Amino acid sequence: MKKVLCVDDERINLLILEKLLGKYFEVLTADSGDSGLKMMEQNSDITFVISDMKMPRMNGLEFIAKAKEKWRDKAYFILSGYSLSEEIQEALDKGLILKYFEKPADFQKIQKALMENS
Repeated sequence: MKKVLCVDDERINLLILEKLLGKYFEVLTADSGDSGLKMMEQNSDITFVISDMKMPRMNGLEFIAKAKEKWRDKAYFILSGYSLSEEIQEALDKGLILKYFEKPADFQKIQKALMENS
């Protein structure tokens, strides 16, 4: 079973992602960019990374940029409660992230994107 790392500072979002994606993937969670990086250190077999955009200390794109320096082979996705920003569009254009999902998240779209990139 492929592993998905979900990074979000709001526990409820992690629980929802865990419940919905857990049927198809092994779901790991982290509540910050720093703990996400640690989780990736400990689990080299993570296939997908889904991160919230707005988090304290390190936003989702900063976390993904750091993670991608070390783990280029992962598929990265961003979740945001805001409409598509210039910063997120640039990350899409440069290939930093594969897809952007707007909150409230359509979990079927997330699941489909993960399946397509399996």
